[in-house]
Amino acid sequence: MVRQPLVAGLFYPSNPSELRRQLLQFMAPEESQQSAKAVVLPHAGYIYSGAVAAEVVRQVVVPRQVILLGPNHHGHGESIAVSAAKGWHTPLGTISIADGLRNHLLTCLPGLVTDDLPHRDEHSLEVLLPFLQYRQPELEIVPIALNHQLDEDDCMQLGNALAQAISNWSQPLLLVASSDMNHFLPAQLNTQLDALAISAMTAFDPRRLYQVVRDNRISMCGVLPVVTTMYAAQILGAKQCQLVRYAHSGESSGDNSRVVGYAGLIMN
Repeated sequence: MVRQPLVAGLFYPSNPSELRRQLLQFMAPEESQQSAKAVVLPHAGYIYSGAVAAEVVRQVVVPRQVILLGPNHHGHGESIAVSAAKGWHTPLGTISIADGLRNHLLTCLPGLVTDDLPHRDEHSLEVLLPFLQYRQPELEIVPIALNHQLDEDDCMQLGNALAQAISNWSQPLLLVASSDMNHFLPAQLNTQLDALAISAMTAFDPRRLYQVVRDNRISMCGVLPVVTTMYAAQILGAKQCQLVRYAHSGESSGDNSRVVGYAGLIMN
């Protein structure tokens, strides 16, 4: 089974030529590429968050194999679910699942199971794929969705196991955590709340990030994937988590009364 795109034509162009033109605009100019353990990318429509995601992706080396962790917005299916598909299709072509890596993770990660239900109606990983595919034509992926029922201890344990699994894998890997920031408040307040979460991320403190988001009721939909990825990246040797770019939807729409925030970060 190949997963078909859910939001092509809505969040990003469904026409391959149009998508390539948009990606070319986003990805220029070329940046010097740095090695990274992990990145955080936003997953909204490209008109809103595409420039943030692209600025991160164009600065890092994208190896052939990438593990993506995103939120399960709808709560369907298993709590820690990897897609069982053979590939994920985008307008640019079908991306293969890294089957050997998926099997390795299923052996190493407690709680990880194959379940396509969480991925069926979920956009948070799909919208990132064209950026990665554009930079790495031979891309292979392992898409994992995390349910909001997980807590900080679950994320720490999963991050530790993920780091160990990656350490025991012979090929280069990049971890990609998918998240938007706070949702649907006036721009000034939204930006203030986002700054609290971003401060915890740039301090490279996953526990603080979880607590700040919880205590301030920040609606950061991918906080669990980001916390998990931060734990894993630290164990894998990353020393810093750098903010590359921040934006909010009002900058594109002109409506600052009810915005969503977007942040792109690199862990290396």
